[in-house]
Amino acid sequence: MSVEPSSTSTKPGSHAAPSAARSGTLTIGGDLPVHRLGYGTMRLVGEGAWGEPADPAEARRVLRRAVELGVTLIDTADAYGPEIAERLIGEALAPYPAGLVIATKGGITRQGPAKTEFLGRAGYLIQCVEMSLRRLKLERIDLYQLHRIDPRTPLEESLGALRRMQEQGKIRHIGLSEVTTAQIEEAEKIVPVVTVQNRYSLADRRHEQTLAYCEGRAIGFLPWYPIAAGKLLKPDHPAAQMLARIAGLHRATMAQLALAWLLQRSPVMLPIPGTSSIAHLEENIAAAGLKLAAKEWAELETAAASAA
Repeated sequence: MSVEPSSTSTKPGSHAAPSAARSGTLTIGGDLPVHRLGYGTMRLVGEGAWGEPADPAEARRVLRRAVELGVTLIDTADAYGPEIAERLIGEALAPYPAGLVIATKGGITRQGPAKTEFLGRAGYLIQCVEMSLRRLKLERIDLYQLHRIDPRTPLEESLGALRRMQEQGKIRHIGLSEVTTAQIEEAEKIVPVVTVQNRYSLADRRHEQTLAYCEGRAIGFLPWYPIAAGKLLKPDHPAAQMLARIAGLHRATMAQLALAWLLQRSPVMLPIPGTSSIAHLEENIAAAGLKLAAKEWAELETAAASAA
């Protein structure tokens, strides 16, 4: 994986059109270049990742607008809906423009809103890949991620199934989700791991060790819930006042500030903020043009530490 610097950019509050290209480029697996600010699709479907969106036509418009704004990596999963987010992507974007990467995941079953179980048996994962290909209208999935490691199934069985699908040309690259460094090391004995998708944000730093490992191995790091800020967004918290002041200097929102912090936090970082609103999407993408000064960076670190 390689990283190219971002181009000269403007503040989010300026009149320049937002573009994910301003976030720079990260090359996944040595041959898959994407802009470092992507788009996640979990919020396209119903509450708790369950059921159809309130406005399916608007969901398809959001997807198309993301591509117009320079997003080149769209992250999804067969568990979103379930199956609905993948179907919407295929309906809205296929045939896909050159350079657009659709990343999906399998290995979770959904029983209702926010109700899941992990399932990593080989036969199930092979079926997951085949059905995702059909819904997404693809012949090969560029990035397929094991959504969770199933503690009841040997990792060799789960990743061995994905390796077979890779050998058949149905998967290009393999990633993992919500894993520790030890689990990545175990997985790398079975398949090359090119990305890790863990929960991470300015206020949620539980996976610092995993991020450091990914940096050392040139593994792309996709933080989910990237703008979750917890206490940092509570108006009565001193840290929130500090964030509001810095955001005001950039004519930005605190959510944009959180995304800009992620982009500057690590060269392997690839945030995938999700939304079902075009206005919110444009706001998120505009964060690619926000650059924090060293003093502002230090103040954000202080704010995050005080809110921990």
